[in-house]
Amino acid sequence: MKGFDFDFLTITVTDVVDILFVAFLIYYTYNLIKNTLAVNLLLGMFIILILWFVVDALNMRLLSTIINKFMSVGIIALIVIFQPEIRRFLLLIGKNTFLQKNKAWWGYLFGSKDIERDNLVRIKPIIDACKSMKKSRTGALIVFVKFYDDQLFANSCELIDSKISKRLLESIFQKYSPLHDGAVVIAENKIKSASCILPLTDNDKLPPQFGLRHRAGIGVSETTDAVAVIVSEETGEIAYAKQGRVRMNVSFGELEKLLNKDF
Repeated sequence: MKGFDFDFLTITVTDVVDILFVAFLIYYTYNLIKNTLAVNLLLGMFIILILWFVVDALNMRLLSTIINKFMSVGIIALIVIFQPEIRRFLLLIGKNTFLQKNKAWWGYLFGSKDIERDNLVRIKPIIDACKSMKKSRTGALIVFVKFYDDQLFANSCELIDSKISKRLLESIFQKYSPLHDGAVVIAENKIKSASCILPLTDNDKLPPQFGLRHRAGIGVSETTDAVAVIVSEETGEIAYAKQGRVRMNVSFGELEKLLNKDF
């Protein structure tokens, strides 16, 4: 194909398309692993790779042999370590999430109000439900995920797959509801499941007043890109967990801004 010749380098149209596709792949891969433990795992592997070059240059035979054995199974190790992220990536392609995200991006670019109205429809009933549950001191744990992983949630949840509504959320977390224990998972603008049992955080520096709801909300935000809204049964206070960190005493105005920003 015809291209541009810069004396020392010839760039063709194919090269430009190739670079754009690689940039596109890196961007979406980053979006999948950001705010998860996979970033730390990737950083750890990068450090080991640098160490490998250093010990090889210094001719440190014993350490070099050990790291060489580790690197020889690098591809298999990558598949095992990043299995959840690889699975999410393939499911993301299969569900055409790329097209949906690009449609939203074009909507923002050209000033479309449809996206803004959709956000209001989705978030308003959640805020209203939190107001009601705060007033009645009804404990609640609502988890928001950008992509619903059936393997992660299906085994410990009751499938709902319903439109988000204030009354439904209140009914689920009502004290005598059979679904009130556990978390509600919201994804794709729907209440996907309820009564979800989530992994608790291993953080031993949390305040002693944090119960299972807070620990489960923090735990799921540590291992995935999810965020969690926790309504305390004892105090009615709203907490917001993201990336393993929790923000206490969140006002409803702040909650709306956080949800709009993250989702």
